[in-house]
Amino acid sequence: MPTNPDEPFYCSQQIDIPPDLLDILKQFTKAAIRSQPIDILPWSAAYFRAMSKGELPPVKERLEMPLASQRTDTGLTPGLLRVLNKQLGPKKKVTVTQIEEKWMDLALPKEQFDDLMRVGGFSGQIEWNRFLALAASLLSDNITDTMRVICETLTVDPEGGPARINYVVFKDLYQFLAHIDGEISESQISEVLSYLQSEVDKQEGKVMPRNFMNANCPSLS
Repeated sequence: MPTNPDEPFYCSQQIDIPPDLLDILKQFTKAAIRSQPIDILPWSAAYFRAMSKGELPPVKERLEMPLASQRTDTGLTPGLLRVLNKQLGPKKKVTVTQIEEKWMDLALPKEQFDDLMRVGGFSGQIEWNRFLALAASLLSDNITDTMRVICETLTVDPEGGPARINYVVFKDLYQFLAHIDGEISESQISEVLSYLQSEVDKQEGKVMPRNFMNANCPSLS
């Protein structure tokens, strides 16, 4: 019974529960558990905003267990990088504002986003893959491992597969990162690409981590 005599009394038969509510809440709960957001409130707002617009929400494909060797000081993880790629990758070219919105939806550090913009010289509309490549460097200690992360993020191969990507994409991103590094000579870059080209010709224009992490491949840095 209501404590206030003027308060209306409702019984279960009078409460109309939207038929889709239970399924929506179930899917949201599963997504939150799988994604483990740093800050649940802004992530939830981003989740339902994306759903209402028919866009991909900021949801990881699976629960991500950090590896002992993985850098975690950045906030960014391979799983979150894949989330960003799923949301923005299909656009090919995106604005800085679009990337910032998705970045902040994941509660990732704003100062780190600003650093990536500065280091990459990004402004206005930019190539998504180049931002992704620079962001991947946050997860790695060297350019070889960064290229591995890039391959694993961009590949359409199933998880645990060879992580192949188009050689043209690899070449562009490797040269981009090498030039930003500033300590990798043009001759070194040419040696790497020349070696990989001979491998790529046997692999239908694809390159994979196994190729550039092979002991026979010239050092990427």
